[in-house]
Amino acid sequence: MPEIDLSQLPRHVAIIMDGNGRWAKQRLRRRIMGHEEGANSVRDVVQCCRKLGISHLTLYSFSKENWQRPEAEVSGLWHLLQKFLRSELQEMVEKEIRLCHWGDVEGIPPEVLSELEHATRVTAGYDRLVVSLALNYGGRQEIVRAARLIAEDALSGRLQPRDLNPDLFSSYLFSSGFPDPDLIIRTGGEHRLSNFLLWQLAYAEIYVTPTLWPDFREPELLLALEDYGRRERRFGKTSEQVVDELSTAFNSNPR
Repeated sequence: MPEIDLSQLPRHVAIIMDGNGRWAKQRLRRRIMGHEEGANSVRDVVQCCRKLGISHLTLYSFSKENWQRPEAEVSGLWHLLQKFLRSELQEMVEKEIRLCHWGDVEGIPPEVLSELEHATRVTAGYDRLVVSLALNYGGRQEIVRAARLIAEDALSGRLQPRDLNPDLFSSYLFSSGFPDPDLIIRTGGEHRLSNFLLWQLAYAEIYVTPTLWPDFREPELLLALEDYGRRERRFGKTSEQVVDELSTAFNSNPR
């Protein structure tokens, strides 16, 4: 088990949970079995983030492109989500975990949407850990939606084009009011973003593991966090500038 420097933890972790289907195929089982085991990984990772004090966790749960999968698998995914939300709500309340939804509501089965809205409403006052489900979500679609809303506000006079800047644009995204991810983890070994948080991940550190999502549990998360703790985040600056800023901050706030 790696030793984690708690002072170097990311504030916000985002995860592309990939590999459920391959996990099931390797075991000659139906794909939905991989998703069911993947739900156990979600539970384990949420508990670990809560324990470590990470404040935000965003999970890529169902993409716009996932609608193209076989109808039986899509139906099974929605049923599994509904079941998971119902079974985990009490745990979220006890651990003061807030649940949020990033994505379009149009198209989500009514019974699932009802369960999702109930869970977000019941947990709205908690802040020990914020778990955001990117559900019925696409990064390009989110950006287009934001551009459309901005255009509507500009046409109505509520917004002047000269006032548009990155911060204002961000306020039109599903993630408005949330910090951008510091670390994105992709399981399953693929090296792509898959239309996930294309705006928000501009300066996120990327960690790719060959571990399939159903096998990704606390030890694998700790390895990712250990790797993150060794990174130097420069945000376009030089290493020397980063060191100087850290030194200045330390000297101005001595312990």
